[in-house]
Amino acid sequence: MGTWDDRNVRRVFVRKVYTILMLQLLVTFGIVAVFTFNESVERFVRRTPAIYWTSYGVFFVTYLVLICCTKARRMFPLNYILLSVFTLAMAYMTGMLASYYSTKSVLMCLGITAMVCAAVTLFCFQTKFDFTSCHGLMFVLSMALLLTGLVAVFTVPFGYIPWIQTVYAGLGAVVFTLFLAFDTQLLLGNRRHSISPEEHVYGALSLYMDIVYIFTFMLQLFGTRD
Repeated sequence: MGTWDDRNVRRVFVRKVYTILMLQLLVTFGIVAVFTFNESVERFVRRTPAIYWTSYGVFFVTYLVLICCTKARRMFPLNYILLSVFTLAMAYMTGMLASYYSTKSVLMCLGITAMVCAAVTLFCFQTKFDFTSCHGLMFVLSMALLLTGLVAVFTVPFGYIPWIQTVYAGLGAVVFTLFLAFDTQLLLGNRRHSISPEEHVYGALSLYMDIVYIFTFMLQLFGTRD
């Protein structure tokens, strides 16, 4: 079996992960485009929240299986089937969220997300700073995001409070940008921590979730609702 010391193994691994990731993003943002540009589809998804909640359930179950079951995410073709179902579920949820925002906002946030992700990826390829050693910081920021989200949820009965939503969205965008840097360096190796070359599905899953969450938080932060 190849190791991280074998540059060819790492190169093939990284290429495979980014190929899977590109396919996931094409499907996801293709669905976002349909939900945003097609008014009949937009009206349909808004009127059928049951499909959203079903997709959320599918997303949650497939995510748990892929994260918790090493055998499932390494076994071909089961791993690709699970990842495909997971991607479609998350794509539907993302598309439904985007349908509530103006087309201009969605395009703007797509552009911002693309620039942020490109900048983070290039930075991770060049920098000597090791994000994989910052587990403590990532945990603290994640807890801060969770608590802010809970505050936002519990204040809903008292009416919409813009500054709380802005803080939550801003913090979320920062946290998942840092997670993107963290997961990218795990993928590249030669750091304090790295992931096995056998974990191409896990690597693609991690980067995909980071990018989609950056996009959704950018929408909440900069988007204009229809």
